[in-house]
Amino acid sequence: MELKVYADRMSQPSRAVIIFCKVNGINFEEIKVDLSKRQQLSAEFKEINPMRQVPTIVDGRFKLFESHAILIYLASAFPGVADHWYPADVTRRAKIHSVLDWHHSNLRRGAATFILNTVLGAALGLPMKPQVAAEAEKILSSSLSKIESIWLKGNGRFLLGGLQPSIADLSLVCEIMQLELLDEKDRSRVLGPHKKVQQWIEDTRNATKPHFDEAHKILYKAKTKFQVQRTLQANSEREESSIRKALPSKM
Repeated sequence: MELKVYADRMSQPSRAVIIFCKVNGINFEEIKVDLSKRQQLSAEFKEINPMRQVPTIVDGRFKLFESHAILIYLASAFPGVADHWYPADVTRRAKIHSVLDWHHSNLRRGAATFILNTVLGAALGLPMKPQVAAEAEKILSSSLSKIESIWLKGNGRFLLGGLQPSIADLSLVCEIMQLELLDEKDRSRVLGPHKKVQQWIEDTRNATKPHFDEAHKILYKAKTKFQVQRTLQANSEREESSIRKALPSKM
């Protein structure tokens, strides 16, 4: 029975799982769960994943959620997956687990919260919380610095210090790619100081092409949409300002 992947490509971990499957030739059926339409809250999806989150996989009678667990399962259960993704060596596996555990409590907490309260919140009809965004940006910036100073400090191109990516690289890079949704000024402020991170993103993209860009098309499309919306809003605000200045002031 073919593997089923329940995903929304606007979701960072969903993209990581999809890219991994495609790079490694794992046949699967992608079933879209549209988060913007709250489809993850349906009774049908709750039967598949009681946590009501994506990604989720169904492999025969086996159901699994949480992207890190899914990536580990796929790398272990399907033949033909290159060893560098999830090495047989126990010490290297332990290092991957260490990075993945750190990811959820640090990079993801900063990046996802920052994006939600600067870009995505408004699109989803949620209230924007500037103070929360400011705190999240601090966590995000600190996380990017730690990636550079701890895992990218050597001559290797990827987090384990080697020349080929692991599931940890794919998971974290997909997280950071969500910053594409930001205004270019904000993205440059956050990501600009981190040259090693930028090169690592590019290396991961090259190691997984063409699937990396294909999976991120929806993100690039959303980026363009948000840019147009910001431009229209800025133009409208300038016009209103010009009109106010042109009106005679009341005595």
